[in-house]
This record gives sequence, C-alpha cells and structure tokens, in this order.
Amino acid sequence: MTILVTAASGQLGRLVVDALLERGAQPADLVASARDTSKLADVAARGIRTVELDYARPETIADALGGVDTVLLISGSEPGSRLAGHRNVIDAAKAAGVAKLVYTSAPQATTFDYALGADHKATEEAIAASGVPAVIVRHNWYTENYAADVARAASTGTIAASVADGRVASATRADFAAGDAAVLLEDGHLGQVYEFGGDVAWNYAELAAAASEVVGHPVEYASLSTDEHVAALESVGLDAGTAAFVAGIDDAIRRGVLDVPTGTLSRLIGRPTTPLVDGLRAAVPAREQSADQSAA
Repeated sequence: MTILVTAASGQLGRLVVDALLERGAQPADLVASARDTSKLADVAARGIRTVELDYARPETIADALGGVDTVLLISGSEPGSRLAGHRNVIDAAKAAGVAKLVYTSAPQATTFDYALGADHKATEEAIAASGVPAVIVRHNWYTENYAADVARAASTGTIAASVADGRVASATRADFAAGDAAVLLEDGHLGQVYEFGGDVAWNYAELAAAASEVVGHPVEYASLSTDEHVAALESVGLDAGTAAFVAGIDDAIRRGVLDVPTGTLSRLIGRPTTPLVDGLRAAVPAREQSADQSAA
C-alpha cells in the first residue's frame, strides 16, 4: 500500500508523516506532496518520495497520484475558496482508482449551519457523489489555535471572546495526526464519518484557568456580545467583513459546533488525548510562561 500525504510541508502534514512512520509505515511506502517540494527536503532525507501537488493545478495532481493506493486530502487553508481545489483532488483520485481517500473536514460539517463549515460540507458531498471509497475525519479545534490568546494574556490578563459558555473539544495537532495515520493504515474505516476531538470539552472559563497555569498569574475570561466582539476586532484594524466572519466563528462555538467529545480519537490512537493545559504549555512561547512552568 502506498500512501500519499498532501500538504506535507504544513504543520499537520508533517505530523501525519511522523505518525505514519511511528505506526510502522515504511518510508518507501509513503509519498509526501507540496506545492513547493524544496520545503520537503528534510522529508526526502528520510527516504520518502516527494512530489509536487498543487490543488489548483490538476496536472500536478494526476502526476502525483501515479501508483498511489491511499490519499490523505488535507483541507486547503483559505476559507471560501477551497472547494475547487478539493474537487480537483477528488476527480483525480477517482480517475486514478484510489482505494481510500481520507479527508480532513470540520466539526458537524453537514449538520450545523456555520460559515466556516460551508467548504467542508460541499467537499464531503463531492466525495460522496464521486463514489471514491472514503473516510471523513472531522477535526475539532487545534489546541495550538489558542497559543496566541494565551501569550497575549500573559500581559493583558484577559482572554476575550463572544462564545458565552460554548465548549470546545480541542486536541493537539499531534493527536489529530495520530488519528489520521490510524485511519490511513488500518482497514475497516471506509464509509465512516468520524468526529475527531479531545476527550474533554472545555469552556472559556476553563481555558482562562489553564492559561493561568501556563503564564503563572490569573487570567480571566471576558465574555463579549457579538456586537462588542465585532467592534473590538475592527478597533485593532480588521475590516468589517473579516470582523464579522471571526465573530461568526464564536457564534457557532456558542451554539455548540465544537462541543463533540466523542472519544473516537483517543480510541483510535490508543491513548487519551493531550490535556488542554499540557497542549498550551507545549504551544505557548517559553518567554510568555512563568519561570516555574518553563522549567517544568
């Protein structure tokens, strides 16, 4: 079995390559792709074949899929403009006779109405319509997404958001990568839609408490209304459309889009997911952490 990891030069893709090797995959059975293969020199040095693959250029996709059985399609990074590239990969996978396509989707993508989920919903529908044998792995939030908030709280003492008491089942990128690797390597997953997330869904008061442990002094959660949040974002330079989009993500969290601690991820990786405070300690720059925590 030959496994292709798309976007392998990115933060998640690199970790998936690591996880595949840790789970016993041989370098000769892996292919790592990126738009710029020069960014994969360290991967190539491990004996893994590297290929150019640009979601926007179908000819590179067809070439990259030669001799490949299994593909991990890591979703594009630009909300609102991802679908066309995803379709290119799906079409190429169908033409190449790929036996398993694994797609990193978003939480509750087909059942919850939120702007960030639109591309993912459409991609899941395109995969289903294509007939390509597939597994959908819906990634909850990465704990690393909160590193900047916690680092900022080291000086402000506050984490502000408009999520009210909404909960987030976050896990680290390494946790998700391990789950992706398990699905890629194991039989028995075709046709499944997995909600991947942390074992514990936390609220922002608990995020502030975890941040307090990391930075070594009290951090409070400042709960904003949506209007207050938009105004705050615009005051630091975001345009109205971007501010509304960001506040809309918080609205979805408030309504429960990330409150899906299914336990599926920990079951597949064979260990508990990384606790919130531990994930934050690993992600937040040491200079923003208390001396005691940095030395821990």
